[in-house]
Amino acid sequence: MIIFALDSSCDETAVAVVRNGREVLSSELYSQADIHALYGGVVPEIASRNHVARIVRLSDLALKNAGLTKHDIDAVAVTYTPGLIGALLVGVNFAKGLSLSLDVPLIPVHHIKGHIAANYIAYPDLKPPFLCVVVSGGNSLIADVRGYTDICVVGRSRDDAAGECFDKVARVLGLGYPGGPALDNASRSGNDSLYNLPCPVIAGSPYDMSFSGLKTSVINLIHNANQKNETLDIASMAASLARTVSEILVPRAIVAASEFGYDKIVVAGGVAANSRIRADFVKAASDNDMELFIPPLYLCGDNAAMIGCQGFYEYAAGKKASVTLDAKATTDIENDLTVI
Repeated sequence: MIIFALDSSCDETAVAVVRNGREVLSSELYSQADIHALYGGVVPEIASRNHVARIVRLSDLALKNAGLTKHDIDAVAVTYTPGLIGALLVGVNFAKGLSLSLDVPLIPVHHIKGHIAANYIAYPDLKPPFLCVVVSGGNSLIADVRGYTDICVVGRSRDDAAGECFDKVARVLGLGYPGGPALDNASRSGNDSLYNLPCPVIAGSPYDMSFSGLKTSVINLIHNANQKNETLDIASMAASLARTVSEILVPRAIVAASEFGYDKIVVAGGVAANSRIRADFVKAASDNDMELFIPPLYLCGDNAAMIGCQGFYEYAAGKKASVTLDAKATTDIENDLTVI
C-alpha cells in the first residue's frame, strides 16, 4: 500500500511516500528555522504562509524521488492534530484536495502517534506493546502503547513541555532558535553540577511532570546574574538544565515500565535528540535489563515519514476521514477520533 503523507503541524513542511507502513520511499522536508530565528521563535502566520508556498513543489519532489506518480497513491495521510492551527490547515486542506481528486482514502493522523511510529521505521521488528516517552516542543508524556492505535497516557506534563523549556532558556541565554540543538551543543563543555535546579514532583501523580517552574527558575538565575553584572557560565547552565530534564524523564519511565510489566522502552519526539537524555536512557535501560529504542536524529524531529507509517496502521484499524475533516490545535491522544 502506497501512502502519500503530509505534516505541517509547526514550522516545517514535510512530505513523504511510504510503502506498507515501514518502507520509506522518499521523505522531503523544508525547514523554516532560519526565517523564525529572526524572531526568536515560530511566528504562526509566517509558518502558515511558507507552508502554502512550498507544499506543492515539495509534493512533486517526493513523488519524483520515490519514482512514482500521483496515480500510484493508494491513500493520503495527514497530521490533523495537534499543532499550530493555521499551519495544520494548510496540510489538511491540501490532503483533502489530493484525496478527493484521486478518489483515494484520507487518513487523519495524530501528530504524537506519528512520533511514536518513527521508531517503527527505525526498528522494523519493533511491535507494541511497550512503554513510550514522548518529549517534544509541545508535548511531554509517558504512554502505555498497547497496540498501534491503542495508546493510553499514564503521565504528562501539567504545564510546559520539555522542548519549550529548552527553547525559552536558549532564547534568554542568547543562543538563538531552535533552542534545543543550541543548548545541547553548549552543554557539552559544561559542568552539569554547577547549578542546582528544581526537579518537581506532582503529589499523588508519580508519572506526571512539570517544567514551568524549572524554566522560570533558570530564567530568574540568568536575569539575576545579569542585574548583578555577574559572569554566567552558559555551558554549565545548559548542562545543568539538560541533567535536570533528564532526571525528570528517565526515572519515571523506568518505574512506569516496571509497573506496567514492560521490558521495552521507546523514546520519541524532538527532545529525544538531546545527547544527555539519550545517554541517560541508554544507561538506565542497561542497568535495569530493559530494551531501549530511540530513533536516529533525523527521525526525532517533525517529518512526514512517521505520519505515513502511523497512517498505515490507522487505516488498517478502519480509520478514515471525509472531506469535512478539520484541523484541531489540541487533542488528547486518547480522544483521537477513530472514524471521521
